[in-house]
Amino acid sequence: MLCFGMESDDEIRRVPEMGAEAAVTKAPGRDGGSAVGPTQPSAGGSKRRGKSPADRENKRLKRLLRNRVSAQQARERKKAYLIDLEARANELETKNAELEERLSTLQNENQMLRQILKNTTAGAQEGRK
Repeated sequence: MLCFGMESDDEIRRVPEMGAEAAVTKAPGRDGGSAVGPTQPSAGGSKRRGKSPADRENKRLKRLLRNRVSAQQARERKKAYLIDLEARANELETKNAELEERLSTLQNENQMLRQILKNTTAGAQEGRK
């Protein structure tokens, strides 16, 4: 399990709404850039396309958190699936052993009945002679 600080499961699953101050808390070393984006022309000059660096950073952090939560949920689903498969395998092994025992019993019974039938028909044919 990956641990990022001392977060609880609830804190990990919660995707907080972040304000502009969250852009300064960017993790160092991710892309080699600084927490403050490149200087852009002022809003009064021309309209920029896209979002501000703070908005992009907020979106990135929210996506990372959603991915972390999704990955944890996938691991939990996989664990539950494996537990279910193991239980089913145990049930099938038990049933298989019971069926093998029953098969052996029925084969022995069949063999004894064939022997009795063989002895009975052989004795009846000798009695006619």
